Amino acid sequence: MIEQITSEGSTEKVGIDQKERENCVEDEHESTYQQGYGHGNGSFLTAYFNIVCVVAGTGTLGLPKAFADGGWLGILILILAHSMAVYSGIVLIRCLYYKPGQRLHGYKAIGKAAFGTIGYIITSCLHILNLFGCPTLYLVLASQNMRDLLIGTKGELNMKIWSIIWGAFLLIPSLILKTMRELTAISALGAICTMMAVFVVVIQGPMYRNSHPEIEVHHDSVIWTGFPVALSTIAFSYGGNNTYPHVEHALKKPHLWKYAVTAGLSTCSALYFLTAIPGYWSFGSSTLSPVYNSLPPGVGRTLSMIVMTIHVIFAIPIYTTSFSLEFEQWTNCNEERYGVFGAWLGRAMIRTVTMAILVVLACFIPYFSDFMGLIGALANCGLVFLLPVLCYLKLTGVRNKPWYELAFCVLTLFLGIVGCVFGTIDSVKALIRNFQS
Repeated sequence: MIEQITSEGSTEKVGIDQKERENCVEDEHESTYQQGYGHGNGSFLTAYFNIVCVVAGTGTLGLPKAFADGGWLGILILILAHSMAVYSGIVLIRCLYYKPGQRLHGYKAIGKAAFGTIGYIITSCLHILNLFGCPTLYLVLASQNMRDLLIGTKGELNMKIWSIIWGAFLLIPSLILKTMRELTAISALGAICTMMAVFVVVIQGPMYRNSHPEIEVHHDSVIWTGFPVALSTIAFSYGGNNTYPHVEHALKKPHLWKYAVTAGLSTCSALYFLTAIPGYWSFGSSTLSPVYNSLPPGVGRTLSMIVMTIHVIFAIPIYTTSFSLEFEQWTNCNEERYGVFGAWLGRAMIRTVTMAILVVLACFIPYFSDFMGLIGALANCGLVFLLPVLCYLKLTGVRNKPWYELAFCVLTLFLGIVGCVFGTIDSVKALIRNFQS
C-alpha cells in the first residue's frame, strides 16, 4: 500500500504494485489509474473537446490584431507557442505523478511540491487570476456582442445589464453540472461555434479586400515595439493549463492525455492560422480585436458575433467548474461529510459567489483587447510558458534531460519572461489610457 495525494496537504492509501509504480507517469494500465487515482469515465473526445473549447475562442478573435501589433513575425511566434504549449501541457501532467504511486491534486500542489510556500503562493495567484480573468473576459465579450446585436431594437440594453443576465443564466449549469466530465456536450458545441466563426473570417475577409482595391492595406514584417503585446496575446490564446489537471483526472484512460492535448492544441493552432493570416492580410495594421469588428456590417459579421457569443458562454462553466472543484476539495465539501443535500447546498453557495464575482468584474473592466493582453501577459505567460517548465525541471531533474530538450526549455522560459514583463507593462499602460479617456 502507498499514499495518494488527494488535496493540497492530505493523502489517502491506495494499492499499487511495484511494476505499476514504475510506469505511473504516462503508460499506466487504465485499471490502475481508475482505481488507484480515482479517475473518471471520460473518453479521449471528452478531453479533446474540453481543451479546444477552453483554449480556442477569444484567442482566435485576437490573433489577427496580434499580427497587426507584431507584424508577420507573428507566424513564427505562433508556431513556437504551439510547440511550447503542447510541451508544457504534457510535462505539467507528468509533474502530477513525479512521485511513483502518487498523484498531486492540481496546479497549486505542483508549485508547492517544486518550490515550497513561495511556489504555492505564486502559482495560486496566477491560477486564480487566470480562472477569474478568462471567464470575466468572456463575459465582457458576450455582453458587448449582445449590446451590439440588439442596438436600436426594443431589446437594447447596456453592457452591465447583459453581464448580470448572462451571469444569472450561467448559474443554472453551474448548479446542475457537478464535474468536468458532464461538460463534454457543452465543450463540443463551443468548439463547433469557433470553427464556424473561423470559416466566416477566412471567406469574408479576403473577399472584402479583393472587392475594395482602393483601400490601402499596410503590412509589416516585424514591429519590435509591439512584439511583447503580440506575444502576450498569443500566450493568452494557449491558456488553459490550470484546467488540465481536472480534464486529465476525468479521463478513464489517462495515458491518452498526451495525445488529447496534442490533438486539441493542434486543432486550436490550425484555427488560429486560418484566422490570423487571412485576417491580417485583409485588414493589415487597421485590424481590430475581436477580428469580426473589422468585417463590414452584414450577415457574416452578425453570424460571427452570434456563434462566438455562444462559444464563450459555453466556455465559462468550464472555468467556473474548475475553480469550484478546487475550492470544494479545499473545504472538504463532499457527500461523505455533509450528505447529498448538504454537499449540493455547499456547491451551490460556492458557485453562486464565484459567478457573482465574475459579473462584478465584467461590469467594471469593459476593455476587451487590452484586458486580454494583460491576462495573457501576467497570467498565461507564467502558467503556460514559465511554471510548467520550471516545476518539471525542479521535480524531475535537469541532468537526465537531453541537450535539445534543455535548449527548448531555455527558449520557452526566455519568451515567457519577455511576454510576462514587457507585455504586462504595455497592457497596463493601455488600460490606464482607456480608463482616463
